[in-house]
Amino acid sequence: MHPFNLLLSLLLLPLTPAFLLPPPSPPPLRLYDAPPSTSSPSSTVTDCEIPTILPSDCGMDYVPLATMLATGQLAEADQFTRDALIELCGAKGKGRTFVYFTEVKDIPNTDLATMERLWNKFSGGKFGYSVQREVWRKQKGDFEKFCRKIGWTTKDGEVERKLKWFGASEFIYDVAKAPTGHLPLTSALRGTALLKKLMEHPVWENDDWKIEPDKE
Repeated sequence: MHPFNLLLSLLLLPLTPAFLLPPPSPPPLRLYDAPPSTSSPSSTVTDCEIPTILPSDCGMDYVPLATMLATGQLAEADQFTRDALIELCGAKGKGRTFVYFTEVKDIPNTDLATMERLWNKFSGGKFGYSVQREVWRKQKGDFEKFCRKIGWTTKDGEVERKLKWFGASEFIYDVAKAPTGHLPLTSALRGTALLKKLMEHPVWENDDWKIEPDKE
C-alpha cells in the first residue's frame, strides 16, 4: 500500500471511546490508614505479620492497634488504647471522654487481654498494663515510686516533676529508649484510683490472658 494511503487509513480508524477502555488498576489498599504520626514508624511490616485474630466481646476492631504497634506508631497506639477503654466501659455512650475508676470492672477480660497481648508482643514484653502491674507491686503501690521507676517523672534542676502529657508530650514513644512499663499512659489528673483499678482488674489474676486465640 502506498505510504500516503496507509497514513490516511490510520487517520480514519474509529477512536475507541474512553468509557470502553479498561479502568486503570486501583492503588494497593493499605491495611490501615493511621492518623498523622506524632511518633515516627520504626519499621515496616507486611500484612501477614500483623495478627488479625483479635477477639473482642464488644465488636471492637483491634487491627488498627496491631498495625500501629507493629510499625512503631506508639503515640497513636497509646491514644487508641485510651479511646478503646472509654468505649469498652461505656463512658463514650454517656458522652464522656474519660473513665471513672468504678467503671474499670465493666471492661471485658477478653478485650483487655487482646490489647495487652499486642502491647507485649510488639514491645518485646516491655510495655503493657501487666508490666506496669508488676512494677506497681514491687513498689508496693507507692504512686511516686512507681512513676519514677517507669519514667513518668523528670527533674528540672533539683525539682522532680511529672512529665507533661498535654501540649508537647514529654513521654518516650520509642521501645528502645523508654523504661520498662513506660506505656500505655493512664491519666492521674483525677487521682490514682483509675490506675489502681486497672492494676486490680480480674484479668491479671492468672496467666490466661497470655494465651493466643485459636487460629482455626
